[in-house]
Amino acid sequence: MKDSMLLSPTRLGRHTLRNRIAYPPLTRQRAAQPGDVPTDLMAEYYAQRASAGLMISEGAQIEPRGQGYAWTPGIYSAAQIAGWRKVTDAVHAEGGVIFAQLWHVGRVSHAELQPGGDPPVAPSAVQAQKVRAFIETEPGVGRLVEPSLPRALSVAEIGALVEFYAQAARNAIAAGFDGVEIHAANGYLVNQFISAHANHRQDEYGGSLENRLRFLREIVAAVAEAVGPDRLGVRFTPLFESTDQDRVYIGLVEADPHHTYIEAIKVLEAAGVAYLSIAEADWDNAPDLPMSFRKAVRRVFSGRILYAGRYTAERAERLLGTGLADLVAFGRPFIANPDLPARIANDWPLNPLRPETLYGGGEEGFTDYPLHPGAIVPAVAA
Repeated sequence: MKDSMLLSPTRLGRHTLRNRIAYPPLTRQRAAQPGDVPTDLMAEYYAQRASAGLMISEGAQIEPRGQGYAWTPGIYSAAQIAGWRKVTDAVHAEGGVIFAQLWHVGRVSHAELQPGGDPPVAPSAVQAQKVRAFIETEPGVGRLVEPSLPRALSVAEIGALVEFYAQAARNAIAAGFDGVEIHAANGYLVNQFISAHANHRQDEYGGSLENRLRFLREIVAAVAEAVGPDRLGVRFTPLFESTDQDRVYIGLVEADPHHTYIEAIKVLEAAGVAYLSIAEADWDNAPDLPMSFRKAVRRVFSGRILYAGRYTAERAERLLGTGLADLVAFGRPFIANPDLPARIANDWPLNPLRPETLYGGGEEGFTDYPLHPGAIVPAVAA
């Protein structure tokens, strides 16, 4: 596929991307403890995959209450910023472009992960269903648990959270990231405000869709002001049907997902953000997004559009050819194939994924996936 559109360069904000292949945000749970600090091993991992046109980091919680899974990295402390600087330096040394994903899980958490053992925070006191948080039971060992019943945020606390997002964005730029992505997908905090299922508020942040989009609108404005709209992306999961396999998305399929998410995307367009990331349903035999929705997205959003969701190189090429997408992300293939763009370019076979090593642990299943022999540059003889 050497002459494919997937391998052609494109612009994103102030950056020229070497190809249209994206490395999406992928939770790996390998931050150092205590403190949820990015490590040298993480820097090696990201550098191995820096041939992507665009990289987005795994979700980094913007404050201690934003954590729903043990061993995930934060982006609110000095130690975390210094740890991320190692990651970004390593990626830039390989010529890569990397954005930080700003994450707050809201109600998808457990009291054991919260400061002081308090309940998680959310738009409303509605417990998350059919999804699990992950707590540490002893050093390096953990288990999935049912999320705790959250408490509803006050209006003043919502305002403070908006500033937490803006400060996390400033922290990301200080850590050397090229931009930031707001995680507004997968049933987490911003998604909870958007969803009529999770948001039962009766004030200016609940009720009508316009009100439910207020938190998103305020965060986007604050982050755009903090770092510039050309260094900002936002991720959504616009699901059009629910199944037992969608886990964190359960209960967040809106009555009219087309209208809900087109209106949400209009918020991004008005702010002039650099890109929109759409995470499609990624379970086996998941339905495609309706073509009518993809076309509506292109009509209302003038920035770059990125899709993710079990794409093959061939399917990605077809999507790019329609003009409805500018970038396509590959998650599981990029975990198992650090040289994925070279494999796509040369039609080389892919390493199989080792699912049992996805979360937690050390280098196994993280930095030890082999390069294709053809991608290894031989040493020059003295």
